[in-house]
Amino acid sequence: MNAIRRSALELLSRIFAPLLGALCACLIMSSAAHAQAAPDETRATAKEAFIYAYPMLFNYKTLYQQTVDKQSNSYVGGFGRFRHYSQPYGPQNKDIVTPNNDTPYSWVWLDLRHEPWVLSVPAIPDKRYYVFQWIDLFTYNFAYVGSRTTGEKAGHYLFAGPHWNGETPPGIDRVFRSETDFIVALGRTALDGPSDVKNVQRIQQQYKVAPLSAFEHKAPPPPMPAVSFPKWDEARATSIDFIAYLNFLLQFTQPANASEVALMQRFEKIGIGAGRPFDAAKLDAPTRDAIAAGVQDGKAALATSIKATTSSYDLFGTREEMKNDYMKRAVAAAMGIYGNTKDEAVYVGYHEDAEHRPLVGTQPYVLHFDKKDLPPARFFWSMTMYELPGRGLVANPINRYSIGDRTRGLKYGADGSLDLYVQHVSPGKDKASNWLPAPAGAYTVIMRIYGPEAPVFDGSWQIVKPVKAGG
Repeated sequence: MNAIRRSALELLSRIFAPLLGALCACLIMSSAAHAQAAPDETRATAKEAFIYAYPMLFNYKTLYQQTVDKQSNSYVGGFGRFRHYSQPYGPQNKDIVTPNNDTPYSWVWLDLRHEPWVLSVPAIPDKRYYVFQWIDLFTYNFAYVGSRTTGEKAGHYLFAGPHWNGETPPGIDRVFRSETDFIVALGRTALDGPSDVKNVQRIQQQYKVAPLSAFEHKAPPPPMPAVSFPKWDEARATSIDFIAYLNFLLQFTQPANASEVALMQRFEKIGIGAGRPFDAAKLDAPTRDAIAAGVQDGKAALATSIKATTSSYDLFGTREEMKNDYMKRAVAAAMGIYGNTKDEAVYVGYHEDAEHRPLVGTQPYVLHFDKKDLPPARFFWSMTMYELPGRGLVANPINRYSIGDRTRGLKYGADGSLDLYVQHVSPGKDKASNWLPAPAGAYTVIMRIYGPEAPVFDGSWQIVKPVKAGG
């Protein structure tokens, strides 16, 4: 019986051996072809993933500096603690790019893994503009509390993470839900010059955050495990090792948004996944080189998009408003992370003059607004000067970093028109009230319109261009 079985096996082997050989040859050729195509696919995926990750990386930079790194000048004291800024910003302040002096900031980070948190705000006097802009780990503006959305009345607002399924408790005016476990609020309270600082401070001291259990005077739920936050290293985060940072952050964005399931499956092919370890040294050389090349492709594509962007109209918003446009999300983070949704405020950048030449401080310019051309703002508008490439405020002899409709002493023409003088040296005593000082070198000016009216969006209002003085 065994002899018969052996003979049968030998016969089958002789019959199928050629077929198996041909099949193996096909598989080898197919694998070789795949190996040749894989680096290009890997490079393209890495480019896409870097652009996707870019705003999350620089959001994490702020998170780390404000909540983890006690040696950082930006440290706010950890999660669940307000840090208010009431003094006007100056050139020495480097916390964020393109800061403003119209609305001093109030920062607070919340960890929603444990339980929801409650923001309490006081009644805001004198119709003073204020806003709390809430941002998730993706940098989506997912919620707003303030003059435009909730008014100036006192209120209590609950913020819940993706895993909370509780009922709205009594005393809560509204519930906002985040896709991510960590969120940040960037509060802004209107400041009318240095003499108004104490008034702003009194309001800021009444902004409060508390865990839901404390708000309800109940025992807190069991604590969550401590998080080991990776040290922020910008050179590493903008290299192939961006994947390690992204994998860390993705842990706190679970479950993944339904619109990104296929995207994440594609990213898995280069080692991206929530909580997955990543060590570039363990990759084979072709894969490592392809990912590194993809990162450089992503940086180049981002730089190109930045040059083509002149306003913030569609750069900031909810996931639904942004329509998962990851390049816009990256451009927004690069040009001015934490910008407002357009309904709250619009930012319009001046990069060149009416002749399409780059702005430079040694060339005097005039911005002339006919009365009908003044920015249509429900609240107010301003224009702030920033040096390039750092995008910080510009030191100048009159300590004026911005100019706008609330600037004291601003002079209008008899017909309601307005001329602003933008240059490095003073335009003279008779024009100094309308002077926006510039650095000697390259710069950009950003106009902020708080509470933009319909003409901003329907095209009936157009921004005026800088014209050479005397031209």
